[in-house]
Amino acid sequence: MSGAAVPLNARPPAHIAIIMDGNGRWATRRGLPRTAGHKKGVEAVRRVLEAARELGVSYLTLFSFSSENWSRPEGEVSELMHLLRFYLRGEIATLHKNGVRLRIIGDRSRLAPDIVTLIQNAEALTANNTGLTLVMALSYGSRQEIANAARHLAEEVKAGRMTTDQVTVESLGASLYTQDIPDPDLVIRTSGEKRISNFLLWQMAYAELVFVETLWPDFGRQELDDAIQEFHRRDRRYGATVGTR
Repeated sequence: MSGAAVPLNARPPAHIAIIMDGNGRWATRRGLPRTAGHKKGVEAVRRVLEAARELGVSYLTLFSFSSENWSRPEGEVSELMHLLRFYLRGEIATLHKNGVRLRIIGDRSRLAPDIVTLIQNAEALTANNTGLTLVMALSYGSRQEIANAARHLAEEVKAGRMTTDQVTVESLGASLYTQDIPDPDLVIRTSGEKRISNFLLWQMAYAELVFVETLWPDFGRQELDDAIQEFHRRDRRYGATVGTR
Protein backbone atom coordinates (compact mmCIF):
# COMPACT_ATOMS: atom_id res chain seq x y z
CA MET A 1 0.00 0.00 0.00
CA SER A 2 1.07 3.55 -0.67
CA GLY A 3 2.33 5.64 2.19
CA ALA A 4 0.55 8.78 0.97
CA ALA A 5 -1.17 10.72 3.74
CA VAL A 6 -4.95 10.65 3.85
CA PRO A 7 -6.84 13.65 5.28
CA LEU A 8 -8.48 12.77 8.58
CA ASN A 9 -11.75 14.37 7.43
CA ALA A 10 -11.82 12.63 4.04
CA ARG A 11 -15.34 11.62 3.08
CA PRO A 12 -15.98 7.88 2.86
CA PRO A 13 -16.85 6.30 -0.48
CA ALA A 14 -20.53 6.84 -1.22
CA HIS A 15 -21.04 3.19 -2.13
CA ILE A 16 -19.08 0.30 -0.64
CA ALA A 17 -19.66 -3.26 -1.82
CA ILE A 18 -18.28 -6.27 0.03
CA ILE A 19 -17.73 -9.87 -1.04
CA MET A 20 -18.12 -11.52 2.35
CA ASP A 21 -15.81 -14.53 2.15
CA GLY A 22 -14.27 -16.88 4.68
CA ASN A 23 -17.11 -18.06 6.93
CA GLY A 24 -16.40 -21.72 6.24
CA ARG A 25 -12.65 -21.41 6.75
CA TRP A 26 -13.20 -19.48 9.97
CA ALA A 27 -15.24 -22.39 11.32
CA THR A 28 -12.93 -25.13 9.99
CA ARG A 29 -9.88 -23.58 11.66
CA ARG A 30 -11.73 -23.81 14.97
CA GLY A 31 -12.97 -27.36 14.47
CA LEU A 32 -16.55 -26.15 14.09
CA PRO A 33 -19.18 -26.91 11.44
CA ARG A 34 -19.33 -24.47 8.53
CA THR A 35 -22.73 -23.29 9.73
CA ALA A 36 -21.05 -21.85 12.84
CA GLY A 37 -19.02 -19.62 10.57
CA HIS A 38 -22.14 -18.38 8.81
CA LYS A 39 -23.71 -17.50 12.17
CA LYS A 40 -20.61 -15.51 13.14
CA GLY A 41 -20.79 -13.87 9.74
CA VAL A 42 -24.19 -12.41 10.64
CA GLU A 43 -22.53 -10.70 13.62
CA ALA A 44 -19.98 -9.18 11.24
CA VAL A 45 -22.83 -7.84 9.10
CA ARG A 46 -24.20 -6.01 12.14
CA ARG A 47 -20.77 -4.53 12.98
CA VAL A 48 -20.02 -3.37 9.46
CA LEU A 49 -23.49 -1.95 8.90
CA GLU A 50 -23.22 0.09 12.09
CA ALA A 51 -19.72 1.27 11.17
CA ALA A 52 -20.86 2.27 7.68
CA ARG A 53 -23.74 4.27 9.15
CA GLU A 54 -21.42 6.05 11.57
CA LEU A 55 -18.99 6.88 8.76
CA GLY A 56 -21.70 8.36 6.55
CA VAL A 57 -21.64 5.74 3.79
CA SER A 58 -24.74 6.10 1.59
CA TYR A 59 -24.89 2.60 0.08
CA LEU A 60 -23.57 -0.70 1.42
CA THR A 61 -23.92 -3.75 -0.81
CA LEU A 62 -23.25 -7.20 0.64
CA PHE A 63 -22.78 -10.30 -1.52
CA SER A 64 -24.84 -12.57 0.69
CA PHE A 65 -25.66 -15.62 -1.46
CA SER A 66 -24.58 -16.17 -5.05
CA SER A 67 -26.43 -18.04 -7.78
CA GLU A 68 -23.56 -20.55 -7.65
CA ASN A 69 -24.09 -21.12 -3.92
CA TRP A 70 -27.19 -23.19 -4.71
CA SER A 71 -24.79 -26.01 -5.64
CA ARG A 72 -23.49 -26.29 -2.06
CA PRO A 73 -24.57 -29.25 0.11
CA GLU A 74 -28.30 -29.21 0.80
CA GLY A 75 -27.80 -28.97 4.56
CA GLU A 76 -25.58 -25.90 4.26
CA VAL A 77 -27.99 -24.17 1.87
CA SER A 78 -30.87 -24.94 4.25
CA GLU A 79 -28.95 -23.40 7.16
CA LEU A 80 -28.15 -20.30 5.10
CA MET A 81 -31.83 -19.89 4.24
CA HIS A 82 -32.67 -20.30 7.93
CA LEU A 83 -30.22 -17.52 8.80
CA LEU A 84 -31.74 -15.35 6.08
CA ARG A 85 -35.21 -15.84 7.57
CA PHE A 86 -33.81 -15.05 11.01
CA TYR A 87 -32.22 -11.84 9.74
CA LEU A 88 -35.29 -10.67 7.84
CA ARG A 89 -37.55 -11.33 10.83
CA GLY A 90 -35.26 -10.20 13.63
CA GLU A 91 -33.27 -7.30 12.23
CA ILE A 92 -35.74 -5.33 10.13
CA ALA A 93 -37.27 -3.43 13.04
CA THR A 94 -33.80 -2.22 14.04
CA LEU A 95 -32.93 -1.29 10.46
CA HIS A 96 -36.15 0.67 10.17
CA LYS A 97 -35.59 2.43 13.50
CA ASN A 98 -32.13 3.48 12.29
CA GLY A 99 -33.47 4.85 9.01
CA VAL A 100 -31.88 2.14 6.87
CA ARG A 101 -33.52 1.34 3.54
CA LEU A 102 -33.28 -2.31 2.49
CA ARG A 103 -32.98 -3.44 -1.12
CA ILE A 104 -32.62 -7.04 -2.27
CA ILE A 105 -31.16 -7.81 -5.70
CA GLY A 106 -31.00 -11.21 -7.37
CA ASP A 107 -33.17 -14.00 -8.76
CA ARG A 108 -36.08 -14.32 -6.34
CA SER A 109 -37.66 -17.16 -8.33
CA ARG A 110 -35.31 -19.65 -6.63
CA LEU A 111 -36.12 -18.46 -3.12
CA ALA A 112 -38.85 -20.05 -1.01
CA PRO A 113 -42.20 -18.19 -1.13
CA ASP A 114 -42.06 -17.28 2.57
CA ILE A 115 -38.63 -15.70 2.10
CA VAL A 116 -39.89 -13.69 -0.88
CA THR A 117 -42.76 -12.45 1.28
CA LEU A 118 -40.35 -11.46 4.06
CA ILE A 119 -38.24 -9.57 1.51
CA GLN A 120 -41.24 -7.75 0.08
CA ASN A 121 -42.45 -6.77 3.55
CA ALA A 122 -39.00 -5.56 4.61
CA GLU A 123 -38.51 -3.51 1.46
CA ALA A 124 -41.97 -1.97 1.80
CA LEU A 125 -41.43 -1.11 5.47
CA THR A 126 -38.11 0.65 4.84
CA ALA A 127 -38.84 2.09 1.38
CA ASN A 128 -39.14 5.71 2.53
CA ASN A 129 -36.17 5.69 4.88
CA THR A 130 -33.50 8.23 4.01
CA GLY A 131 -30.44 6.87 5.79
CA LEU A 132 -27.99 4.30 4.48
CA THR A 133 -29.31 1.94 1.80
CA LEU A 134 -28.38 -1.67 2.55
CA VAL A 135 -28.34 -3.74 -0.64
CA MET A 136 -28.23 -7.51 -0.15
CA ALA A 137 -27.34 -9.60 -3.20
CA LEU A 138 -29.25 -12.88 -2.80
CA SER A 139 -29.35 -15.67 -5.36
CA TYR A 140 -27.34 -13.21 -7.41
CA GLY A 141 -25.10 -13.77 -10.42
CA SER A 142 -23.85 -10.85 -12.47
CA ARG A 143 -23.55 -12.69 -15.79
CA GLN A 144 -27.19 -13.75 -15.59
CA GLU A 145 -28.20 -10.23 -14.58
CA ILE A 146 -26.51 -8.81 -17.69
CA ALA A 147 -27.99 -11.55 -19.90
CA ASN A 148 -31.47 -10.81 -18.53
CA ALA A 149 -31.01 -7.10 -19.23
CA ALA A 150 -29.85 -7.81 -22.80
CA ARG A 151 -32.83 -10.12 -23.34
CA HIS A 152 -35.19 -7.42 -22.08
CA LEU A 153 -33.77 -4.87 -24.52
CA ALA A 154 -33.97 -7.38 -27.38
CA GLU A 155 -37.64 -7.97 -26.58
CA GLU A 156 -38.26 -4.21 -26.52
CA VAL A 157 -36.66 -3.85 -29.96
CA LYS A 158 -38.59 -6.83 -31.33
CA ALA A 159 -41.86 -5.33 -30.07
CA GLY A 160 -41.06 -2.00 -31.72
CA ARG A 161 -40.93 -0.10 -28.44
CA MET A 162 -37.32 0.93 -29.03
CA THR A 163 -34.79 0.93 -31.86
CA THR A 164 -31.36 -0.67 -31.97
CA ASP A 165 -29.86 2.83 -31.75
CA GLN A 166 -31.50 3.14 -28.34
CA VAL A 167 -29.63 0.10 -27.03
CA THR A 168 -26.90 1.94 -25.16
CA VAL A 169 -24.77 1.66 -22.07
CA GLU A 170 -27.41 3.74 -20.31
CA SER A 171 -30.40 1.66 -21.42
CA LEU A 172 -28.70 -1.59 -20.47
CA GLY A 173 -27.72 -0.17 -17.09
CA ALA A 174 -31.34 0.87 -16.58
CA SER A 175 -32.38 -2.76 -17.11
CA LEU A 176 -30.19 -4.18 -14.33
CA TYR A 177 -31.28 -4.98 -10.77
CA THR A 178 -29.29 -1.92 -9.69
CA GLN A 179 -30.98 0.55 -12.02
CA ASP A 180 -31.64 3.04 -9.19
CA ILE A 181 -28.43 2.37 -7.25
CA PRO A 182 -25.15 4.16 -8.02
CA ASP A 183 -22.15 2.08 -9.03
CA PRO A 184 -19.84 1.06 -6.17
CA ASP A 185 -16.79 3.21 -5.51
CA LEU A 186 -15.00 0.63 -3.38
CA VAL A 187 -15.27 -3.16 -3.56
CA ILE A 188 -13.77 -5.15 -0.68
CA ARG A 189 -13.19 -8.90 -0.65
CA THR A 190 -12.30 -10.62 2.59
CA SER A 191 -10.37 -13.87 3.25
CA GLY A 192 -7.35 -13.19 1.03
CA GLU A 193 -8.92 -14.46 -2.20
CA LYS A 194 -8.28 -12.15 -5.17
CA ARG A 195 -11.20 -12.61 -7.51
CA ILE A 196 -14.61 -11.01 -7.96
CA SER A 197 -16.72 -14.17 -8.33
CA ASN A 198 -19.44 -13.00 -10.72
CA PHE A 199 -20.33 -10.00 -8.55
CA LEU A 200 -21.44 -6.64 -10.00
CA LEU A 201 -19.34 -7.15 -13.15
CA TRP A 202 -21.03 -4.29 -15.00
CA GLN A 203 -21.31 -1.97 -12.03
CA MET A 204 -17.71 -2.19 -10.77
CA ALA A 205 -16.16 -0.98 -14.04
CA TYR A 206 -14.38 1.89 -12.27
CA ALA A 207 -14.50 0.72 -8.67
CA GLU A 208 -11.37 0.48 -6.57
CA LEU A 209 -10.74 -3.12 -5.45
CA VAL A 210 -9.25 -3.88 -2.04
CA PHE A 211 -8.47 -7.47 -1.01
CA VAL A 212 -7.93 -8.14 2.68
CA GLU A 213 -6.66 -11.24 4.47
CA THR A 214 -9.21 -11.06 7.29
CA LEU A 215 -11.92 -13.73 7.22
CA TRP A 216 -15.41 -12.26 7.15
CA PRO A 217 -16.45 -13.26 10.72
CA ASP A 218 -13.44 -11.28 12.03
CA PHE A 219 -14.05 -8.22 9.84
CA GLY A 220 -15.05 -5.06 11.68
CA ARG A 221 -14.64 -1.31 12.01
CA GLN A 222 -10.83 -1.33 11.94
CA GLU A 223 -10.68 -3.42 8.77
CA LEU A 224 -13.31 -1.21 7.13
CA ASP A 225 -11.38 1.92 8.11
CA ASP A 226 -8.18 0.43 6.66
CA ALA A 227 -9.89 -0.37 3.36
CA ILE A 228 -11.30 3.15 3.14
CA GLN A 229 -7.85 4.59 3.86
CA GLU A 230 -6.47 2.52 0.99
CA PHE A 231 -9.30 3.78 -1.24
CA HIS A 232 -8.30 7.38 -0.53
CA ARG A 233 -4.70 6.63 -1.48
CA ARG A 234 -5.78 5.61 -4.98
CA ASP A 235 -5.75 8.02 -7.92
CA ARG A 236 -9.15 7.49 -9.56
CA ARG A 237 -8.77 8.62 -13.18
CA TYR A 238 -11.64 6.78 -14.90
CA GLY A 239 -9.45 6.15 -17.94
CA ALA A 240 -8.01 9.68 -18.13
CA THR A 241 -4.32 10.50 -17.75
CA VAL A 242 -2.81 11.95 -14.61
CA GLY A 243 -3.78 15.57 -14.05
CA THR A 244 -6.70 15.64 -16.49
CA ARG A 245 -9.44 15.12 -13.89
